[in-house]
Amino acid sequence: MDLTSRKQALETRRAELIAHLNMVEHSLDAPMPQDWEDRATERQGDEVLEILGKAEQDELRRIGAALERMRAGTYGICTACGAQVSAARLDLLPAAAFCKSCAGVAAGQG
Repeated sequence: MDLTSRKQALETRRAELIAHLNMVEHSLDAPMPQDWEDRATERQGDEVLEILGKAEQDELRRIGAALERMRAGTYGICTACGAQVSAARLDLLPAAAFCKSCAGVAAGQG
């Protein structure tokens, strides 16, 4: 996959996320039902939507950072060690900021 294809994939995903986040925001702003059982069920659904929304906002930030690296000419270079991020990794995760080694270290710090 070339840089143009990756950029298009990132922009497409960003548009999908923005559309979904708008839908989530609209759903969360909807009035609550009057029935307390329905309200409790609705609140549980809202909590799930809030968690999903936060995850999608994080993904949007990663996509924005990847697009900025493209503009800066540093896309595909690990932001931690400066090594080349493999094409296979970028094909799978176009917003990847880390090479496989550094991603493993970052994941282990949790």
